[in-house]
Amino acid sequence: MRLTKQTNYAVRMLMYCAANEGKLSRVPEIARAYGVSELFLFKILQPLTRAGLIETVRGRNGGVRLPKAASAITLFDVVRVTEDSFAMAECFEAGEVECPLVDSCGLNAALRKALNAFFDVLQQYTIDDLVKARPQIGFLLGLEETAARRQPAA
Repeated sequence: MRLTKQTNYAVRMLMYCAANEGKLSRVPEIARAYGVSELFLFKILQPLTRAGLIETVRGRNGGVRLPKAASAITLFDVVRVTEDSFAMAECFEAGEVECPLVDSCGLNAALRKALNAFFDVLQQYTIDDLVKARPQIGFLLGLEETAARRQPAA
């Protein structure tokens, strides 16, 4: 199984917001930090907002932020919102399956068990875990530079 770029950058966006705790993050700054297009991040922002994983603040000084603690957002929460399908084989998909063993094959049960184990592991890790695992994340994402640019000149 391979997660999509959408999931990858959704996690990264949440990590950026968590590392920038207490402040609004702007999509152009997040895009610059990760070297990805703003348009792509805006596309990802919609499902994250609908799911309550990110909150948007409109206006000239608007931006995005986490609506709850990063420790309350699991990787499973993100994957569930950003991935369209978890079909690991044809027999996982709804509709007509051409395999004559579909009702008596052990592959389906084994794959379902593996997928559930994958989900269980994702539920054990939070956005906060990912951020705390990298003590220099603020520096790596350029958050210190961004904060310095926002300070009014004396």
